[in-house]
Amino acid sequence: MSNISLIIDERPANIGNFMVGRLLPFREKRMVGPFSFIDHMGPAAMSDHENLDVPPHPHIGLSTLTFLFEGEITHKDSLGNNVVIKPGQVNWMTSGSGIVHSERTPDYLRTTDKMLHGLQIWVALPKHLEQMEPEFFHVEEQEIPHWEENGLKFKLIAGEAFGKKSPVPVYSPLYFIEIKSSSRQKLNIGDDLFGESALYILDGAVESEGNIFEPKHILIANNAKLCEFEMHENTTVYIFGGEPFPEERFIYWNFVATDKTLIEDAKTKWLNQSFKPVPGETDFVPLPEQSHFTKK
Repeated sequence: MSNISLIIDERPANIGNFMVGRLLPFREKRMVGPFSFIDHMGPAAMSDHENLDVPPHPHIGLSTLTFLFEGEITHKDSLGNNVVIKPGQVNWMTSGSGIVHSERTPDYLRTTDKMLHGLQIWVALPKHLEQMEPEFFHVEEQEIPHWEENGLKFKLIAGEAFGKKSPVPVYSPLYFIEIKSSSRQKLNIGDDLFGESALYILDGAVESEGNIFEPKHILIANNAKLCEFEMHENTTVYIFGGEPFPEERFIYWNFVATDKTLIEDAKTKWLNQSFKPVPGETDFVPLPEQSHFTKK
């Protein structure tokens, strides 16, 4: 029996003035472990008059992870953080009871040609931490555990695996791993994984049970412990997952919660503009008109 239970294609989605490839949630698989949302940004070549501009918008009940391959983004939030995210760094923002942030092309790049390419990820919080105080952490590239083994390059971007631990302060058992190959290599890493597990192919190709899988796909494993595959040369994959939560999650816009009441309260709060504002920002993303919930 195949260990691949589901294959998810990247689907186009618009996040304002920027198109992305949406990977999660998917109608047949809302979450993988605590991971509830993944967008693949780019690669996008932007001219000297094109810029990323996502005005202030709120989040509750989750942590966001931004990881860039190319380009730079200025992150500003209602805690007063103002940070430029560069490739290889990790931005980890935990919304808890509520946070507002904006994402824009840095001022010094706005009149030049530029590239933008990366991943934006949401990780749901455990129920007892849904209403925690918001936090923000910026982790430099050199702080991320990285090593080479059997001709492969590994990075443990978040969580714990392979006997290592990332400094990114996660709130439930999970892992987010980068693996790069320069030549064909077989991997059997199931013993280092747990919970639900999935593999995203960024570049190159992956072979499993006689099938070849190419970029812009997520492969969902039936059993993380049976995670075996072959990476073709010049391939980059991301393996992510962890322990799933016992409770279902509701997702509405940028809000994730175990209780619809928390989402309704956040909607009202945003409509009334009573979230703490982002210093220096004056505009905002309005609440979507269509009001619907997506279950886990």
